[in-house]
Amino acid sequence: MRFLGSIEAKLDAKGRAFLPATFRKLLQAGGEEHLVLRKDVFQPCLVLYPESVWNEQMDLLRQRLSRWNKQQQQVFRKFVSEVEVLTLDGNGRFLIPKRYQRMADIDIDIKFTGMGDTIEIWGQQNADEQQMNADDFGQALEQLMGDDAQ
Repeated sequence: MRFLGSIEAKLDAKGRAFLPATFRKLLQAGGEEHLVLRKDVFQPCLVLYPESVWNEQMDLLRQRLSRWNKQQQQVFRKFVSEVEVLTLDGNGRFLIPKRYQRMADIDIDIKFTGMGDTIEIWGQQNADEQQMNADDFGQALEQLMGDDAQ
């Protein structure tokens, strides 16, 4: 699955959002029935993981952490405990619980951003503020890829 692009949407009065049809089709084609929602570790947004991607991430993290290290156990606990398992309703909607709306400063206007194997959900204001400007993006991409490009 490769989720790409950005799509603007709105929450309804109950805090539900329609998962964009392009993303729904990818989930259905991949046989995914459940999504896992959590606050992003670094940014003021939410992340939707297809269940298989979530399980891969959880397994990878578990492999890197020792069960016998207190801090590492706390990291794992924090990562896996602050999630919601979601299922889309018959109309392709899902509920964003109020506490997650607060965590990501989400009001009514939201933006879905495909990030390859996950989907970010941004409050519109944060989405606009967090974007890299074109010059910085060009310079960063040149720095990352410039020496290797042939």
